[in-house]
Amino acid sequence: MAIITELIYLKNEYIDMDRYKVKSSKDNQVFFVTDCYKRLCEIFETLKTGKGKIIHVVGAPGTGKSANIFHALQKTDLNIYNAKFSLKFDGESSKEVFNKLFKDLSNDLGVKTKKDGYKRLSEYDCVLIADSFHDSHNLNDNKIGFSQWTDKAGFKAFYFYLLCIKEYFKNKKYFEKINLVFQTAWKIRIRGKKYDIFTDFSFLSKILVKLLNMFFIVVEISYSEKETIDIVRMHINDADAEMIKLHIKKYGHKPRFICNALEK
Repeated sequence: MAIITELIYLKNEYIDMDRYKVKSSKDNQVFFVTDCYKRLCEIFETLKTGKGKIIHVVGAPGTGKSANIFHALQKTDLNIYNAKFSLKFDGESSKEVFNKLFKDLSNDLGVKTKKDGYKRLSEYDCVLIADSFHDSHNLNDNKIGFSQWTDKAGFKAFYFYLLCIKEYFKNKKYFEKINLVFQTAWKIRIRGKKYDIFTDFSFLSKILVKLLNMFFIVVEISYSEKETIDIVRMHINDADAEMIKLHIKKYGHKPRFICNALEK
């Protein structure tokens, strides 16, 4: 689907959505408040008074991680730095990608050193690493997004994450003054189909999320059957509950996939 820049009416004002991923013009016109969204808002509220927190927002494709993050940020009125990143081609090494990340960050913040960059980032309530970072190719066809690079790099991209971990511990005193919010996914391909290792593998996924929760704050975007039905009906008014349940058996509690199936 094409990426659509749209204006969303929220809190009596129009919000420019071109900074966030929008899969269709329907995705953010309506929003249903769920238990996981409430928890996300509660955690975001704590970022106004505390620093050094790392939050991972996980969820299967089709659950609306972007929409939940966007609406929670608007509700809590956080002052965020929305990190952006793109590459010219997808064949760069992990070290080259790592170096370009900090070069682009320094240019965007108008600083000359990492130390000054970290100080500038600490002025925000949080640093958001989401669609503008992972999927910049969806906003500009001439750019290579980070997710495209990781898709091609495969397990070689793991070295990039090791470099990031090393950077964190090397500059921990600065990171302790910065809140980080990640839209987190670890996608793998099986027989040409994408799966998220944190959500699509039942027992294994639960173990991985629990491990992640030992070191970070984790919010999983997931819905009950009733919430899924209500979300779908907000998008498709005449959708039959029993038909939605049949699609839940096929797609799981993934409103976007169910809406797409019902509209075919």
